[in-house]
Amino acid sequence: MVEFAEQLGTQLLRLQRLRERNIAQISSSDGVDGAAYVCLFRLLRDGPMRSSELAAMVNSDPSTVSRQVTQLVERGHVERLPDKRDGRAFVLAVTESGREVAAAIQQRRTDTLGRVIGGWELDDRASLVALLDRFLTDYETIRTDQPDRRAGNV
Repeated sequence: MVEFAEQLGTQLLRLQRLRERNIAQISSSDGVDGAAYVCLFRLLRDGPMRSSELAAMVNSDPSTVSRQVTQLVERGHVERLPDKRDGRAFVLAVTESGREVAAAIQQRRTDTLGRVIGGWELDDRASLVALLDRFLTDYETIRTDQPDRRAGNV
């Protein structure tokens, strides 16, 4: 198990470097910090929310999220609306411009990934998606600060 975990860790580092490079390319194309798009996509997925909720959802500190949201607001991708539950507060909501930008990013990602796996057998594509989903689901459910208690491991 350890040898595969080490190899997996190496591959995940490669994936992270590729992801960071892609985020940097997105950032340079429109002046918005690529990490801000994490906020945009979370708002698209979960709907309007307060900045503090967004920071918790994206596992980032409030000051970083505030800076990223400011970029999105300045470019018209996100707007601040009065919170219906508390008129003194605001929620963040994606605008039509934000939906268009997100759709373009998703299309670019889909096109790129399609080129990567285009020559693969159908079973290999299905296996990759299924195994990656299983891995990520398991990864999200474990607490890395606790010993592994599955299957008698401590």
